[in-house]
Amino acid sequence: MHLIAQGDEQAFSLLYDRYKAAVFGLACQMVGDASAAEEITLDVFVQIWRHASSYRHPAGSVRTWLTAIARHKAIDRLRREKSRPDRPNPQWADADLEALPDGIDPEADLAEREQRGQVIRAIGALPEEQKQPLGLAYFKGYSHSQIAHALDLPLGTVKTRIRAAMQHLKGVLGRDQNGPTSKVA
Repeated sequence: MHLIAQGDEQAFSLLYDRYKAAVFGLACQMVGDASAAEEITLDVFVQIWRHASSYRHPAGSVRTWLTAIARHKAIDRLRREKSRPDRPNPQWADADLEALPDGIDPEADLAEREQRGQVIRAIGALPEEQKQPLGLAYFKGYSHSQIAHALDLPLGTVKTRIRAAMQHLKGVLGRDQNGPTSKVA
């Protein structure tokens, strides 16, 4: 990222080649349209080129940073167009949480894969009434009001269920086998 921030086109090309499929896949899953996903992918990499200096390594991996940008751009697009995929119920099994490792640090990649597995198991243990609104909020980009409308629930119920799911996940993922002091970022 440091080289890209300095205008190194070769470094940018390598980054693009490594992550374009993951960014496109996430965008396509969120917006449900390949051409819109292509535009989002392009927007993500244009933003990376322009703002590479804003990347902070201790805050997370490059992959995490890229997918966060892609997710936000997809949500922005969905909100702008006020369109949603036909099915309101996200399928947790369909989520591509097993992105290809970046190969830079095998130990970090392994730890990240293990962490992803923990997250998937923790989400799988949630009651369906919490999984649905959580998935709509975090994987489809729905607002609380849109979730309430899609699930035909009161707004307060949606907020309570999402908060309960997040608290449960924080409790489960915020501790390891050695005790409750370990945190998952």
